[in-house]
Amino acid sequence: MTSRINSAVSLSIMSLKARQGSGSLISLMAMDLIEIGAKVGIYFIPFLFALCFHEFAHGYVARLRGDNTALLMGRLTLNPIPHIDVIGTLILPLAAIIFASPIFFGWAKPVPVNERNLKNPRVDMFWISLAGPLSNLFLAVVGAFLMGLIVRYFMYLTSARALLSILDIFISTNLFLGIFNIIPLHPLDGGKVLARFLPAQWNYKLEQHEQVTSMILMILVFSGLLRFLIGPVTWTHDFLVNFALGGL
Repeated sequence: MTSRINSAVSLSIMSLKARQGSGSLISLMAMDLIEIGAKVGIYFIPFLFALCFHEFAHGYVARLRGDNTALLMGRLTLNPIPHIDVIGTLILPLAAIIFASPIFFGWAKPVPVNERNLKNPRVDMFWISLAGPLSNLFLAVVGAFLMGLIVRYFMYLTSARALLSILDIFISTNLFLGIFNIIPLHPLDGGKVLARFLPAQWNYKLEQHEQVTSMILMILVFSGLLRFLIGPVTWTHDFLVNFALGGL
């Protein structure tokens, strides 16, 4: 009898420990999901908005220069859905967040531009292409301005420090997108900006080899060789933040 009771007690204890273990596992999973959700809010949402604003800027300037293609195709909007590329906008960035990858990279669908609608395609494409990186610089300036406002007038809010952290990431994200896209290689905006100053034959050859330069860019990204962008991003970030805070 005693051995049966002890066995029953042992089984009860084992069952209790198993339940506690499964409860701990569920708790850990819940904490992981909360952490991932927080990272999505802090990193992915600003990244998504920066991408959409970047593409919107291309379409908006194209319209100013005479091409309504983006408008007609529903791309002249800040709604992220028309701009989403499943791999570049969702899978790669979210995978980087979930698996804590040191490489955070992505892209949106390029806004279509019909050069035949432009009065001076060579000059107009220069401004249309430059609009994307400049839009990210503009957002970085806005982020720094908002950071300055919070530090001066709203630090009493309980959410102030969290907002400052989000804005800090928002500024860095936009600066990285802007500086990365100005690299003078096709298919980046910088390649089209450079085309304004190159002989037409040279630019034609570069466009013909766009797949090669795309592969070079991917190698630069996934090999970590783009670390050289950290310098200009950090310097510009510190300049904007210090200027916005007025030396505080």
